[in-house]
Amino acid sequence: MSDRQRRILFVCMGNICRSPAAEGIFRQFVEGRGESHRIEIDSAGTIDYHTGKTADPRMLAAASDRGYTLISRARQVNRNDLNEFDLIVAMDRNNRTDIEMLSRLGTARLHLLSDFLDDDYPVDVPDPYYGGAQGFEYVLDMIEAACPGVLDELLNLPLDE
Repeated sequence: MSDRQRRILFVCMGNICRSPAAEGIFRQFVEGRGESHRIEIDSAGTIDYHTGKTADPRMLAAASDRGYTLISRARQVNRNDLNEFDLIVAMDRNNRTDIEMLSRLGTARLHLLSDFLDDDYPVDVPDPYYGGAQGFEYVLDMIEAACPGVLDELLNLPLDE
């Protein structure tokens, strides 16, 4: 088995709601499983509108209420990410399509977050940006439910040296 760290990138549109929440929640989940030394976690957006900003204050508050700390700064996904990360997890089909347009030569494996959820959840993680507090809570529920499957996928990926 490889000693190289496995790298995962969570991607949404603006990198201020869903993907920074996924990064923070997954980081805490991985730490709780004692795997943080083996995994590097990051997030990005498909657009650059919010580059350098912290997560949306409503997402920060919702995550904090559940004991999560979101520390990332928004950035846009780029072609280098497609080779640097082993697994890229998109929040919705539009994000996946945007990544696929970049990924013609990339080596990362691309999944939707919903690939790691049961059929009770929708295919797309809804963007809570224009909604109320319940939208942020629902996104957190989805991310929490997906964490075990995401970790299993990441740890079982064959890695090129």
